[in-house]
Amino acid sequence: MALTAETESRLYRSLRAAAEPRETPTRWLFRPRPRRRGGGGRCQSPPPPSVSQFSFLMTEALLIFSPEISLLRNFSRKVKVRVHWALQLLALLCALLGLGLIAYNKHLNGKAHFVTWHGLTGLLTVLYAGGQCAGGLLLLYPKLMKNWTLAKLKLYHATSGLVGYLLGCASLMLGMCSLWFTASVTGVSWYLAMLCPLLTSLVIMNQVSNAYLYRKRSQH
Repeated sequence: MALTAETESRLYRSLRAAAEPRETPTRWLFRPRPRRRGGGGRCQSPPPPSVSQFSFLMTEALLIFSPEISLLRNFSRKVKVRVHWALQLLALLCALLGLGLIAYNKHLNGKAHFVTWHGLTGLLTVLYAGGQCAGGLLLLYPKLMKNWTLAKLKLYHATSGLVGYLLGCASLMLGMCSLWFTASVTGVSWYLAMLCPLLTSLVIMNQVSNAYLYRKRSQH
């Protein structure tokens, strides 16, 4: 079932409000944290602000092409593509910065790296985002792939981008199961927080399906 424009707009505004940065990466890195015992390999410290900024920028970059709630819906597609590229590069930089800060913080505290599902999916998400940005070069310069049509490149890029977004949402949801998050956010608020990436995933899936998959199916 396709989501209405009003529903997508409400989800979009909610995500923008929730992802508003409130702390700089430098303050996060050097802010003192109480040591906690136990918990196995589960994350016990808050993530750097660049993690939420990555999610916010990645969502903004995809919603640029939405015909209902895009901030640039009155601009040409060429402008949207350039803004999409800029936001994706910023999102990738935030992801790399967050990964570096987390790795350095674990090094300072003598903790093991990438021993949880959240850590592994987060690393995979960063690597996937880098590959997705590199693949976007083929759309800017389609002559590099002479045996592929531009329409097929757009379809594959949108589909792989959707997979990457879902992977990022999965990593985010696993982070919400960490010791720090479950101790900071409890009760109904925790379920509402978990609902946010699920709803935004539905919005992005609906957008990609309407733009490429359904349209391609109707052409046959």
